[in-house]
Amino acid sequence: MARTRYAPDHGLTRRMVLTMFLIGLLYVVFVGVLIAALGDAWPLVIVLVGGLFVAQFWFSDRIAAFSMGAREVTPEQAPELHGAVDRLCALADMPKPRVAIADSDVPNAFATGRSQHKSLVCVTTGLLRRLEPEELEGVLAHELSHVAHRDVAVMTVAAFLGVLAGLITRMALWTGLFGRAGRNNNQNVLLLLIPLISAVVYVISFLLTRLLSRYRELSADRTGALLTGRPAALASALTKVSGQMSRIPTRDLRQAEPFNAFFFAPALSPGASLGRLFSSHPTLEQRLDRLAKLSSQLGG
Repeated sequence: MARTRYAPDHGLTRRMVLTMFLIGLLYVVFVGVLIAALGDAWPLVIVLVGGLFVAQFWFSDRIAAFSMGAREVTPEQAPELHGAVDRLCALADMPKPRVAIADSDVPNAFATGRSQHKSLVCVTTGLLRRLEPEELEGVLAHELSHVAHRDVAVMTVAAFLGVLAGLITRMALWTGLFGRAGRNNNQNVLLLLIPLISAVVYVISFLLTRLLSRYRELSADRTGALLTGRPAALASALTKVSGQMSRIPTRDLRQAEPFNAFFFAPALSPGASLGRLFSSHPTLEQRLDRLAKLSSQLGG
């Protein structure tokens, strides 16, 4: 991993390695069951899984930008935004990512990409309208921390594998139940077990990514605030963004909810639950408490 001036987080590194190992092991078992159930069709499974994985990993930044309706902007089009990114990249001694803006009133930001040299940082128009320059810089430092630590790449892969479980199951059911005949009893039993195994794989993947996501947000808060030296500015941005979510139309929030694991702050529609077990982010109180302690340490 390329070195930057972002403070290293060995706890995050250990969790990323463990998460990818467990999810990888899970999917080796899952694909093995599919190969046994599909018989001669197993090459199709390997080609589909491999092709989708490579496409998702290689084009993750473009897929995320397209899904959010984001457009890349030049320094002439967004001078203040580019100026903030330039300052932070120089401070962190890291390559500058591509910069994008999503036309959405939901105040948020995210980073994506497979490496520091192939990354993108995106902010919404709602965020730009609501934050002061120091607050915006705190949010950008948080997002660039994800890029520097490469946890955004790990989350991209982990989230994709969860979705892949359902996709492979549908393919298996169509090719197995409707496209082939003459299977033996063992193959029929395996085929009937595929939906159940897929559900188990999805649930375990979901929980593993949620555990990693909550820790990586705390890590990005800390390292981003250490880089800028202004934990209070990041805390102010968090408070402002979280407080503004209740004023966003429900339809817009629901459209943004699938991207919560990658957002700076979760976009939750009224009535949505932020249960501890299933949350993609730590609670606002926990994040603010950590930043307040960091501010006291820096002040001391």
